[in-house]
Amino acid sequence: MIERRPFESLGGANHGWLDAKHHFSFADYADAQRMGWGALRVWNDDTIAPHTGFPPHPHRDMEIITYVREGAITHQDSLGNKGRTEAGDVQVMSAGTGIRHAEYNLEPGTTRIFQIWILPREQGLGPSWGAKPFPKDDRAGQFVTLASGFSEDVDALPIRADARVVGATLKAGQTADYPLGETRHGYLVPAKGQVEVNAVKLNARDGAAVFGEKVLRIKALEDAEVILVDAA
Repeated sequence: MIERRPFESLGGANHGWLDAKHHFSFADYADAQRMGWGALRVWNDDTIAPHTGFPPHPHRDMEIITYVREGAITHQDSLGNKGRTEAGDVQVMSAGTGIRHAEYNLEPGTTRIFQIWILPREQGLGPSWGAKPFPKDDRAGQFVTLASGFSEDVDALPIRADARVVGATLKAGQTADYPLGETRHGYLVPAKGQVEVNAVKLNARDGAAVFGEKVLRIKALEDAEVILVDAA
């Protein structure tokens, strides 16, 4: 089963400095049919104006993955962590028992991110944060694991969830396979470009909710960049 969720059907709100689109219920957007997908709870598509951002605010017991699509995001938190994450790179925050953080676009141009929230395996662990560059050449034509709750994914940023976040960049006509498994929940979004997922066509920023598919074959109809969450 692959359900296409067109970008135009997403919830959201435009705050001027922030134009947010929500694949799942979030903030003032409520949809009983889109409360999450397995352990995946939130997928926000955020466009952030220059020299603006999210002031300090709290999180608890959530794995929060930020994938920067364009520009850069600057993070600062109550643990004393500071970092700037550029386009194509990833940061992960395990909120655990509680953390406050701020995220700002300090760049001269627009920043665009996917922010993904995944429910943790267990609650009450200490908070943490990390970031890592993932050069696009490393995932040209294939999926690379960006964040993972599985110990065998040694090169990925660790999360405390039964989930992986993977990404691939594909040239027009290229294909990449991902062994999802029939009991796993997949959610795939092209950050750019048009693709087919097991023959279901997706435009840039559309979502695809997947279940019961042993293998996903992604074919790029034009140069594309795709992000996939594989969750329990």
